[in-house]
Order: sequence, then structure tokens, then C-alpha cells
Amino acid sequence: MKTPITELLGIEHPILLPGMSWISTPELVAAVSNAGGLGILATGPLNKEQTRDAIRKVRTLTDKPFGIGATLMMPGATDNAKVALEEKVPVINFSLGKGDWIVKAAHEYGGKVIATVVSEKHAKSAEKIGADALLVTGHEAAAHGGDVTSLVLVPAISSKVNIPVIATGGFADGRGLLAALALGADGIAMGSRFATSKESPLHQKTKDAVVERDENQTIYGNNFDGLYARVMKTPASVKAMKKPISFIKAALLSVQAAKIANMPVTTILAGLVVQFDKIKLLSLFGAATKKIQAATVDGDLDTGVQFIGQTQGLINDQPSVQEIINRTVEQAEIRCGELHARF
Repeated sequence: MKTPITELLGIEHPILLPGMSWISTPELVAAVSNAGGLGILATGPLNKEQTRDAIRKVRTLTDKPFGIGATLMMPGATDNAKVALEEKVPVINFSLGKGDWIVKAAHEYGGKVIATVVSEKHAKSAEKIGADALLVTGHEAAAHGGDVTSLVLVPAISSKVNIPVIATGGFADGRGLLAALALGADGIAMGSRFATSKESPLHQKTKDAVVERDENQTIYGNNFDGLYARVMKTPASVKAMKKPISFIKAALLSVQAAKIANMPVTTILAGLVVQFDKIKLLSLFGAATKKIQAATVDGDLDTGVQFIGQTQGLINDQPSVQEIINRTVEQAEIRCGELHARF
């Protein structure tokens, strides 16, 4: 299946793995790229040395294109992005920050840059600075989706920009892929679907919980990590979403988060004092790290909180990455033929 995204990124299928902390590891990234999609490495939990090692590990596992993700508002993200540029990673996906310097540096060696956006304003800004494509994140998505559903956001943005659009939030199978293409997108990213693949490092208990739950069992709010986010509905997440923790406690927990992520505490503190108005947000984000890791790595849903999309209701098995991609494409092709016959 060829689209502007497959042509731009040099991949076989217009399907991406987004960078999900503790999930989009070198092994899963390589599995998606080897299956014809594009895997994006999560660098959020990594320091710059670990990021370099992870990039090099991906290259031992695949000779296909891959990417790395960088959430620029977070401490350490800029250093990780610089490492990716030094390593000449084929694709860099940035979010929550100004990525013009990434675009300039990546284009110098022929790299491509994808900007994650949740609004038309940000989409146009990303296009203006030279981003090669957009990852448009709808309300249905796991973690930090936008306020507008993919059904509206994708065509709204795709009709106003001249660069390829990748839809994410609500896509987990061939029906979603075909729908995204019909809405004006050129590809999809499937975080929750790949998180429950056989190769995913997501804890088995958490994978099983995703399969057991339906689309109604997620909650959305901004009291967990300071940003509006979607998580699996559990007693722990309901409690975490009720009200934000105090700033003092969040600041203390963010220091603990720095240790979990193997980052120097000075790096976290430096990030906290750059802009005073972002101190609370960064502290809350850092404080959430421990709960996210508990659910993702340890399978502890009694105290941990798991990011998950509404596609939870579409996931009922745990196949291999290759099987997920193959049947997504096949289902899209079959459904396309059925619709063609109908019309």
C-alpha cells in the first residue's frame, strides 16, 4: 500500500508505532520496522547515553527506517534529540516544544521530521518551520490526545496543510486505516494496538487487562500528570484523576522520577527553573512517572496508572507485530473492495 507517508519515510505500509515510554523499546521498534511499518523509539525514560545505546541497538536489529521521539518540554529531551541528530536517525518525531532546530539539523543529513500536533494552529506552525509530516492526535488516543476527536481533527488539519498527515487516536485495525485515509490522512499510528503485541515489553498482566476491558473503561483528565491524558480506568487511576497532588509533593516525587529515569537530579531541577510557570506542570509530569512505570513495567494496576486509548475496546488478542500489520492492511483492502462494490 503506497501513500505519501510510505514514499516520504521509505516504508512498505503506512503504519507507525509511536514512541511510548517503557514500551517502544529497541526490540519493538525493530519489529515494527521489519514488518514494513515505522517504529519510533521512546526516549522519555532515557538519558543521552542510554538514548545513544538504544539507537545503536535498533540498528543491530533492523536495517529498515526507524525514528525516535522527543517530548521537548521535558528535562533531558533536548539532549536526547541532539544525540539522535548526531547518530543521523532517519526520522525524528518531536512534540510539546519548538522543533525548528531539529528540522534544520535533520534535513542537513537527509533525515525526516514528524511533528505531533493536536490543533490546526500547531499544525500550521509545524509546517511553517519545515516539518515533513504531522502526527495528528485525536481525543481517543492514549496519553495526551487533543480535545477534538480524530473524526473531525484529521480532516480539519489535512485540508489546511500541504504535508502528509498521520492519524492517531482511535485506530487499531484495517477499518481504522481505511477510515483514516478517507478522512484525508496518509497513514496511522497504533500505540495501544502495538502495546499489546507479542513483542511488546508491556507487562503481561497489563496486556491481559487491556484485552479484558472495553472502550468505556478509560478516563480522561488533567489531574494525573498535569496534562490532559487518557488512562485505563482502574481504582488507582480514578483516585489519581480526582485531584492533583500538592506542588510540594509533586516536586519531591519528580526527584524520585529522575532517579527512575537514570537522569541526574540536577537535570530535572534545571528544567524546573527555566520557566517558573512550568514548574508545577513539570513536577506533576515527573511525579506521574513512578505510577506509569508501575503499571507498564511491573503490571501493578493496584497502584500504577496505564496510558491507554479508547481502542482498548477493539483489542481482543495479543498477536505478533507482523500479524497485526498484515491483517490491518488486508482488512483495509478487503473493506475497500466492499465499499467500492457498494458505491
